[in-house]
Amino acid sequence: MIGVLVTFAKTEEFDRSALAKIAGELRGPFEGMAGLRFKSFMFDEDSGQARNFYVWDDEEKGRSFFTEEIVDKVTGIYGVPPKVEYLDIVGFVDNAGA
Repeated sequence: MIGVLVTFAKTEEFDRSALAKIAGELRGPFEGMAGLRFKSFMFDEDSGQARNFYVWDDEEKGRSFFTEEIVDKVTGIYGVPPKVEYLDIVGFVDNAGA
């Protein structure tokens, strides 16, 4: 399992409502996506950054998703290029079924 943290630096357009709108518009393609365990759209109010966090079932799928084409697409959506960090998940708690 691999986690991917995608961070977009603060721009004038970032606020909670603008990012919630983006999340609502973009969630559809991720629903049921093979290999994607979950994705969250987040807003760090303190820093003004938008952050998206993904958990992929395997590293290859996680890394192969973030192609140059995808990075260019999200740069256009958010107005700034993302910083993409790959994180090795060494433990995971899932309370969704509890």
